[in-house]
Amino acid sequence: MDKQISSSLVLVAGVDEAGRGPLAGPVFAAAVILNPESPINGLTDSKLLSAKKRAQLFIEIQNNALAWAIARAEVAEIDAINILQASLLAMQRAVLALNLLPELILVDGNKCPTHLPCQAQAIVKGDRTIPAISAASILAKVARDHEMCLLDQQYPGYDFAIHKGYGTKMHMIALNQLGVSPIHRRSFAPVNRMVAETFRVK
Repeated sequence: MDKQISSSLVLVAGVDEAGRGPLAGPVFAAAVILNPESPINGLTDSKLLSAKKRAQLFIEIQNNALAWAIARAEVAEIDAINILQASLLAMQRAVLALNLLPELILVDGNKCPTHLPCQAQAIVKGDRTIPAISAASILAKVARDHEMCLLDQQYPGYDFAIHKGYGTKMHMIALNQLGVSPIHRRSFAPVNRMVAETFRVK
């Protein structure tokens, strides 16, 4: 259902990413334009919330925001252009996928994507201080975690559903035992070293 929008309302989109640090899986981003007339309690940096609370807010954001979109950059893109540029690309895709054109874009971090439809400002730790960015961080995090659970079924043994691709001890043990999977980021040093060692052994 389309929501009524006041003519005096400035449409501000919050943008954030999830998954820059992991050794495997795509990077996700989200863009959210909140509705001031439907405030959402409890918004903050997704990393400070429990999985249960994130899941609850994920639904609440989708039901109450004026507009929202989730996008991603794939592992091949991460390896081709580096994780920073892939994260910015996912953010750009999320903004361009919004069904409303924002008048201002607030991005978590210290860099903004290029080729955006309006003025953008980067805000360090914005996911803790700007509700729209907090909402975007939650959508991106929950969507990526869900994707990693699906990839866990496709590539069993790595326990992606547990560590979500981060370089935990459990993950490194599985990497050593099973080798590098198609969804591992070969441009990341631990994976790159393992690929190089595999070629040396052969």
